[in-house]
This record gives sequence, structure tokens and C-alpha cells, in this order.
Amino acid sequence: MKALIKTICVQRSLKFKLTFMAVFIVTLIFQALANGLVFAEDNNDAQEPAQFTVTLKGQGKPVILIPGLMSDQRVWHALSAELSSKYQLHLINLAGFADTPAITEPSLDAVKQQLLAYIEENQLDKPVVIGHSLGGFMAFWLASSAPDSIGAVISVDGLPFIGPIFTQSNESTVESLAAQAMQIKGMYQAMTQQQLSMQGRYGLSRQATSTEAQNAVMTMIEHSDPATVGQALYTLLSNDLRQDIANIKAPTLLLGASGGFDDLAQHAAAERLYQGQLVALPSAKLKMNTQSRHFIMFDDPQWLNKQVIAFLEASL
Repeated sequence: MKALIKTICVQRSLKFKLTFMAVFIVTLIFQALANGLVFAEDNNDAQEPAQFTVTLKGQGKPVILIPGLMSDQRVWHALSAELSSKYQLHLINLAGFADTPAITEPSLDAVKQQLLAYIEENQLDKPVVIGHSLGGFMAFWLASSAPDSIGAVISVDGLPFIGPIFTQSNESTVESLAAQAMQIKGMYQAMTQQQLSMQGRYGLSRQATSTEAQNAVMTMIEHSDPATVGQALYTLLSNDLRQDIANIKAPTLLLGASGGFDDLAQHAAAERLYQGQLVALPSAKLKMNTQSRHFIMFDDPQWLNKQVIAFLEASL
């Protein structure tokens, strides 16, 4: 936000010294943005495109909520209703996902850097970071990259390394999946919007259980940008945080979902896979929901809200 104020001030004082009235105007703009829709500041004096937008809700300790692939802040509707009376929520919408317009250079690495800049520039004191899926990966990434800046981490069915989800083995590495990562990136970048929608509908039953929830997921998929999706998947398959999470100092909770499986052996295997990703961070807690599918917030919102609230109350 400091960068935004600096830019506005420069524009209003190109040939004269900043007056008291100019300062007053800048202050009003700052307050208006802080209470409404806030666009993430670009780094390096606005040379880089904004990778996300932010909506503020509630008051209290800051909590950053990051949606997953092809999703937006709508996934947090039930949880934000529970948290906003006690916390200041920073609801992230990533460029190119759902209704947030795409940009020419989408980058999850830039998302991470801009989120860290957002935390610093808005003087957020060790915010909680809650993420779903890709957003859960981002929560691990933020906390392992800047461990002194993050207050607590909650990942909702998002792992430090996505590769084992495809292979069902924690033996998988970035190197062993490099060819597949490139293929997936190219496939999505060549897709039309209609093809992306068809691809999303094909796997919809693994995302959520009810028809209503599946329709909510599909609505967001239909408005996502295929090239952004491909770039994001490539980044997820090319970054393995399983050792990096050892840097995390904050309390950490991983909420997993195995409701898509049919028998106890499959549920147990899923839990072992998730637990295996947390070996480098023994203090991290894992809780599995064996009834819910990937969008736990749609399939079992009461369970999710209960886990999040209890963890925050015990950790903060």
C-alpha cells in the first residue's frame, strides 16, 4: 500500500511541493481502498502485473484466504461468515481463475512475492494463511520462504508437492515428473475455453459430491483462463516443498479429503500419503475427512469450520 500512496503522491506533485491538501486527499484514498476492494500492489514501481486482487472483510487479527486452481473467494463463503466477526479477512482472487481477469504473465512465484510484499506493506502482523488446494501449497510456500512473517498455516487439501497425487507415491520427484509437467502445461495452453470446461466437467465428481456443489465448482471453471491453469499446474509439478517446510515456525494444520475412495484400505493409503508429505515438519497436524471430496468447504462446511476455528483458538 505504501507503493500505491507514493505513486499517487508523485502524480499530484510533479512540479510543486506536496501540500497539506494533497496529503489529505491521499489519506482519503488510502482509507477508501482499505475498506473496500484492494488490488495487490505491483513490485518494482508497478513494473510487474498484479497477480491477484484482495477483498477485505471483518476486523481483528489478519487472516489471508487463498483459493485453489480455477477458484475464487466464493469457496470461503461459509468459513468467512464464521471468521469475520473475530478476524480481518483478506480474500484473495488470483488472476485468470474464475471471474478474475487473466494477465499476460501469470506466475505463482510472482504471486508468492507479491503476497509477501502485501503483508509487509500493509503491516500485517504474522497473518494466518488459509489455502485450499493450490492455495494450500501457496500457504506452505509463504511460510517456508518467510517463516518470521506468517502466524499460522492451514492447508485445505493442498500438499507441499502435488506430484504424488498423480502417482500415488511419495517417491515421485520433480525430476521424475518433468516431462509430464511440460506436457500438461502445453496441453492446457493449447485449450480453448470450451475444451477447458469439458475437461473440468469430466473430473467434476472427484471435486465435490452434491449436484449443487458441482455446479458451483463448474461455474468457476467455465470462467477460468486455460493458459493460466497450465502455467499454474506446471509450477505445482516443478516445485517440491517437502523439505522446505522444515523452515516453517508457525503452527501448521493439513486438512485432507479422501471421500472419493470406497474402502478403508484406500482411506488409509491416502492418509499415509498425506502424512508422508509432512515428515520434515513433525509439529504439523493432519486431520482427514473420509466423507468429503476435494472441496471440503462445499461437502462438509461444518466440519471444516470447526477444525479451523479450534485450531486458530489453540494456536493464536
